[in-house]
Amino acid sequence: MGTGSEGIRIVAIKGSVRLGNYTSKALALVTDEIETSHPAITLDVVDPATMNLPLPGTAPDSSEAKELRELVRKANGVILATPEYHGGFSSVMKLVIENLGHPSVLSGKPVALLGVAGGRIGAIKSFENLRSVCSHVGAIVLPGPVSVANVRQVFEKDGRINDAGIEREVRGLATSLIDFIRQGLCPRVALESMVRQGVV
Repeated sequence: MGTGSEGIRIVAIKGSVRLGNYTSKALALVTDEIETSHPAITLDVVDPATMNLPLPGTAPDSSEAKELRELVRKANGVILATPEYHGGFSSVMKLVIENLGHPSVLSGKPVALLGVAGGRIGAIKSFENLRSVCSHVGAIVLPGPVSVANVRQVFEKDGRINDAGIEREVRGLATSLIDFIRQGLCPRVALESMVRQGVV
């Protein structure tokens, strides 16, 4: 967990609750990259397996839904990690998005997509669906989503990736999001703050 001295906050959300899932293994590399290479950034990892998020329309004011919305609301950027299930993204990720409010607190947030799949073409279909949903609620979906194909062959039992090129690509998702926040959002936020304070 970073100290937050840079003022940047990132929320990473897991889209699978299955024990030992590959989504969490892939996301762990991204979060390790943030914690190791960017220790000043505050990182929060959301694991729906540890939560009791309500089904849509049942309890929008539940404490866990409110906490989730507040966490994402305060973030400068979000990472959404999902497996590909039946040609789409996971129902777990959809449940998370449904609990982010109407209008969604994802609106205006840069979002980086990470996907895993057992097949050789990767999580392409899940990205198509997830990008559409995120764009619909107003998120800024970054180009260059990272997909890990053939996950059963790529990941070792201890969570390591046995292909250095794929590992660089997965870890690079963190850098892409952070660079966008620094170059695209943070200067604008700083300028707006200076204007309000009468500095410029």
